[in-house]
Amino acid sequence: MPEEEKLMSRKKPTFPINERLDKYLIKFNRNTKIPVFYEDLLRFSGSITVYDRHDEDTLWVRCYYADHERTEIDNSLKRVYTILHSDGSDDSFQYLNVDAIDYCTFGNSKPFRIKVRNILNDSFTYFYVKKADASRIYGLEIEHILSPHRINFLIYKDTLIEEHIAGIPGDVFIKEHLPLCEEYAKTQIAKQFVKFNERCTLRLLGDMRSYNYVVIPTHDFDHISYQIRAIDFDQQCYEGNLKVYRPQFFKENFVMVKLVSDRLEASSIAQYQREERSQVAKRLISSQKRFRELIRCMTHDHISTTKNVKQLRKDLVEYSKDIRFKRAKTMGNILKTALEFVKRNYQDVNTKESMEY
Repeated sequence: MPEEEKLMSRKKPTFPINERLDKYLIKFNRNTKIPVFYEDLLRFSGSITVYDRHDEDTLWVRCYYADHERTEIDNSLKRVYTILHSDGSDDSFQYLNVDAIDYCTFGNSKPFRIKVRNILNDSFTYFYVKKADASRIYGLEIEHILSPHRINFLIYKDTLIEEHIAGIPGDVFIKEHLPLCEEYAKTQIAKQFVKFNERCTLRLLGDMRSYNYVVIPTHDFDHISYQIRAIDFDQQCYEGNLKVYRPQFFKENFVMVKLVSDRLEASSIAQYQREERSQVAKRLISSQKRFRELIRCMTHDHISTTKNVKQLRKDLVEYSKDIRFKRAKTMGNILKTALEFVKRNYQDVNTKESMEY
């Protein structure tokens, strides 16, 4: 059952990108020169509230710019779109239009959401412009390497460009879609929540309340399959409370937790947790060179407070019974120890089964 206690700090600070991480981003083509900065978009001259289809405030505002700035900003954003999704050439500029620039007034990152439309067929997509933060970048890279999904983003100086992750926001899905799902679908969603919960815990991605992940339905032959995917990576390895990294403890996920307890036996839950740990271990092994370089950056970086490091270290020793966590000096050390624990257990099980065979 989710606990009502306060799990998180009131405000997470922004951490700068150090030289070591910057070299990593350059090596893996994440660092690319772009023609617009986050601060440029802050120069809007007015805004109006954006409401959803139920006429409720979305906590986004639509921004308007002075005429003498709008053309330059639009062209710069179209250029960013082509760099993110293509080769950065001007060939498609004449077919693109920036329909909206929205600014989020809620949360740590306060992103801009850019809507770009192809005027030939009216298809559109979004991307986000945010203030670059080292912990968020680590979260994006870890998502790319260790999750079932790939993610596209760019860094230039203190500006971060993220692609849009399509799906139904978790809070909307729980309220509007889940009650209409068939019984077999609810069981599958419960399974996916167990896997998602385990994946967040293993990689120490925090604050996965229902509005920070999406549910992705996919038609497959005669049924619909579901996946759950994180969309917010601000809380990668920052908080000291281990429960922050376990979505099951947020009250916003109570319906999902109840779905798991109602639909799945304890043995099935344990099986799905083992499956997810095995998948993470396999991705670690197949991407070990890239991950080794990333975790080397992270272990030398400071993306949390000393107090949080000590608390999380203590919680993980109690949770895993692995005393190796006691030696961790930074959040990077803690994550490295946690994933080595997962990888080691996976390899030990496979070695044992091989010997038995």
